[in-house]
Amino acid sequence: MTSLSKKPPLGIKQKRQKKNPKYLAWLHDQSCVVCQRFGENQNSPTQAHHCIHDRFGTNKAVDDDAIPLCEGHHQGLWDTTKLALHKDKTKWREEYGPDHDYIEVVRSRYPK
Repeated sequence: MTSLSKKPPLGIKQKRQKKNPKYLAWLHDQSCVVCQRFGENQNSPTQAHHCIHDRFGTNKAVDDDAIPLCEGHHQGLWDTTKLALHKDKTKWREEYGPDHDYIEVVRSRYPK
């Protein structure tokens, strides 16, 4: 493997990062980062969202990169009062920015 490439040689899979159920449980107790940043009322429970903007490939983002979103900002199946990320990724990004921009804010709140 060269120093320029972070990928292993063809045919060798990289190790997948482990799940972090403790972090995901903590996320569910947090407020929606979008509602907080934009001064909106959170009308639905918080869900863990694994970031999808600028992700290449089909692998789900690791649990440590998940962010707390209310159901309205995440799926929008029950709370239709908000712009749901999984209903319109492009419009959501234009309105709130890329989802991965919220990762560091959330991590900074996680108790060590």
